[in-house]
Amino acid sequence: MTNELQVYIDGEYYPKSQAKISVYDHGFLYGDGVFEGIREYNGAVFKLKEHVDRLYRSAHAIMLQIPLTKQEMVKAVVETLCKNKMKDSYIRLIVSRGLGDLGLDPRKCPKPTVIIITDTINIRAGNAKETGITTMFSWVRRNPVDATTHEIKSLNYLNSILAKIEANANGVDEAICLEPSGCIAEGVGENIFIVKNGELLTPPTSTGALAGITAEVVSKLCIELGLKLTVANLTPFMMFTADEAFFTGTAMELVPIREVNKRTIGDGKPGPVTKKLMVGFQKVIEDPSQGTKI
Repeated sequence: MTNELQVYIDGEYYPKSQAKISVYDHGFLYGDGVFEGIREYNGAVFKLKEHVDRLYRSAHAIMLQIPLTKQEMVKAVVETLCKNKMKDSYIRLIVSRGLGDLGLDPRKCPKPTVIIITDTINIRAGNAKETGITTMFSWVRRNPVDATTHEIKSLNYLNSILAKIEANANGVDEAICLEPSGCIAEGVGENIFIVKNGELLTPPTSTGALAGITAEVVSKLCIELGLKLTVANLTPFMMFTADEAFFTGTAMELVPIREVNKRTIGDGKPGPVTKKLMVGFQKVIEDPSQGTKI
């Protein structure tokens, strides 16, 4: 009997070491597909409906017909978690164009491939939430909204990977991507917020940024906490001179930014607004009504 995690592939389960797709799958050959990253906290999948809705929006944008209904997808996620007996996990939903040939034509792919992975993830170094992280503006611009825009959560993440490589090479924790005109879009896999004079600002998705589910939770928290939030184009200067800044994302949750391109943000420590939102977010993820119980 194996203790390996089981991976869902097209309705069947395979041990992690044996979970495979064809090298002719267009997700592998061309990054032709979509995905979602989801968190499970204490046996409840956080914002599962919202993540599944976004998965189907991304698929619609690339004309990819997912062979499961949304309800069937939710059921498959829950079943996979139960099979792996997981109570705290990171879930990856993947839908690729499926098996095809070496040509680009998606019509050669008769059936999409659906994969569900339930595992763990750790993308933060040490005590990042307590100390904040270092960042830099990358030379890699976000893809324009009329190209492979990151408004679609597609399998093509080379744009983000190149920015991450640059951050690694420069010894900082994360990169910030600008859109073609030079305004801030997002991190390599996170939305971004700044605080100035007690008010929050965040870039619009028209910069090519993904409409983040964690970012949406923060937006609602701002209303509950009486904090003003404005969606507006942000320049590097506005970032350098912010009082506070932080990233949001499913895997990262809320993480303060203490430095950008060697410029200290505020006093170099997580600020009061950021801390207040972090406390509020923790309460949200602990709220049973916010998750799908396993």
